[in-house]
Amino acid sequence: MDKHRTAATVVRRLRQHYPDAQCTLDFQEPWQLLVASILSAQCTDARVNLITPDLFSRYPTLNSLAQADLADIERLVRSCGLFRTKARAILGSATRLVTDFNGILPPDREALMSLPGVGRKIANLLLGDCFGIPAIVVDTHCARISTLIGLTRQTSPLAVEKDLAEVLPPEDWIAYGHLMVSHGRAICVARKPDCSGCPLQDICQYALRR
Repeated sequence: MDKHRTAATVVRRLRQHYPDAQCTLDFQEPWQLLVASILSAQCTDARVNLITPDLFSRYPTLNSLAQADLADIERLVRSCGLFRTKARAILGSATRLVTDFNGILPPDREALMSLPGVGRKIANLLLGDCFGIPAIVVDTHCARISTLIGLTRQTSPLAVEKDLAEVLPPEDWIAYGHLMVSHGRAICVARKPDCSGCPLQDICQYALRR
C-alpha cells in the first residue's frame, strides 16, 4: 500500500474509531484558543482547561486581557509550567491583537506567528479550528505516530508537516491532527503502544515489524 492509500485508510479508520475527535482545549472565542494554546506548551490540555475558566472569567474580553496586570495573569496561570514566560506571551499577544490587528485574530499564518508565544504549531491549530483553513498540527503525538505508521521518516516538525501534506488531501489536514491526539492518548501511547488493540495494526509499519 502506498503512502497516499495508507494515509487515507488511517484517516478513515480513526474517524470511525474516534468520531468525536476535536480540539481538546476549551474555548468559545478565537482569542481564547490562542491563550489556551500558549498555556498548553509543556502542560497537559486537562490542566489548561482547569486554568482558563478563572482566567477568562477575570478577563472576559480581549481588550480587558490586553489591559491586565502581568502579575495578575501570572497568579492565575501559576499552576501551569513556565507560567511567567506564558503570562508575558499572553499579555503581549493580547496587546498586539488590539493595537495591530483591531482586536481580531488574523487568519494568516505569518501574522499569527508574529504574536508572542505563537509558533507554527499553534498558528496551524488556530487556522484550522478558528477559521477552517487546512493546516496540519504536528505535535508530539502526530510526529511520533506518523513515524510509526510509516508516513514520514523526518524528525523536525516542519519536515513532518511537509511529508504529511504530500500524502493527505487538504480536507483531512485539520482532522488528522485531532485524530493523532485521540489515538496517542487512547491506544498508541508513547511508553507502550497497544498494537493488538489498534485499528491500524495491519497497515502500521511499527506494528507489522513487531
